[in-house]
Amino acid sequence: MKIICIGRNYVEHAKEMNAALPSTPIFFMKPETALLRTRDFFYPKFTSNLHYECEIVLKIDKVGKNIDEKFAHTYYSSCTLGIDFTARDVQQNCKDKGLPWEISKSFDQSAPLSKTWIPLKDSTKEIKFQLEKNGKVVQSGSNLDMIFSFDQIIAYISKFITLKKGDLIFTGTPAGVGKVEIGDNLKCLLMEKEVLNFNIR
Repeated sequence: MKIICIGRNYVEHAKEMNAALPSTPIFFMKPETALLRTRDFFYPKFTSNLHYECEIVLKIDKVGKNIDEKFAHTYYSSCTLGIDFTARDVQQNCKDKGLPWEISKSFDQSAPLSKTWIPLKDSTKEIKFQLEKNGKVVQSGSNLDMIFSFDQIIAYISKFITLKKGDLIFTGTPAGVGKVEIGDNLKCLLMEKEVLNFNIR
């Protein structure tokens, strides 16, 4: 099982990161050990600037390679929400040195994932989601605001990597990313339904 994550897929998030808008999807990967297996998230010792990034997550239903965009919708049928945690200080240090920054995103438990999946009968329908930190909404997003759609993402990734059943695709985060501290609570809502709720320990 692979975890594939899309970067800079919302205009306003790219702006808040002072990053250029991509002309093609940007993707990186997390290992399976990035999934959060416990109820709570334990703040890693190697960072002092940990950021949340709430994202719609797709699960691949069947094997595919070089998938045509017009057929991409047949490769997934449900979605949920997840968090792409980023050690921002570690990431910036890597960028300053011209090094790959996957280490800042691929560490253990860096991908909390809801176990509640909702069916997707029409991938063009609006899917709204939000993230609350300590009861306050800090991120609100919609798939219709994505630079690259679900189908465009799948078609592009499959040019380079064979997709297999069970693979997860984190489709990018909207504006509003920010720090978490020990003691914080994060709650994710998908179509106004709570699907993920955990504490930072």
